[in-house]
Amino acid sequence: MKPTEGELEILGVLWDKGASTVRIVHEEICKSKEAGYTTTLKLLQIMFEKTLVTRDSSSKTHIYEAAVSREKTQKQFITKMINSLFAGSSTELVMQTLGGNKTSTDELEKIQQLINELKAKK
Repeated sequence: MKPTEGELEILGVLWDKGASTVRIVHEEICKSKEAGYTTTLKLLQIMFEKTLVTRDSSSKTHIYEAAVSREKTQKQFITKMINSLFAGSSTELVMQTLGGNKTSTDELEKIQQLINELKAKK
């Protein structure tokens, strides 16, 4: 199940911080935007129902943890984006990304290394 934009924000906090209470997640989100505590709580409850997060209810304060990996989620979104915006062409995605942004030498070296690895596998 693909997370919404708000759910992605919460997952980002859980991926970065690990298992957290609603309060911790809420405080992290409030560093970048205004959000109500009850909204954060409700989103986490919905995410639990959607199995995007797990919840430890053994103590008074529930602890939430991401049930999906950052990598798997990124892959889902990238695949959908390539198919819907770039007619299935990963080349078009890369060309658009590299052409429209400032790419550091280090990033270009990593990209070249990946290209070399992919060529070696073929």
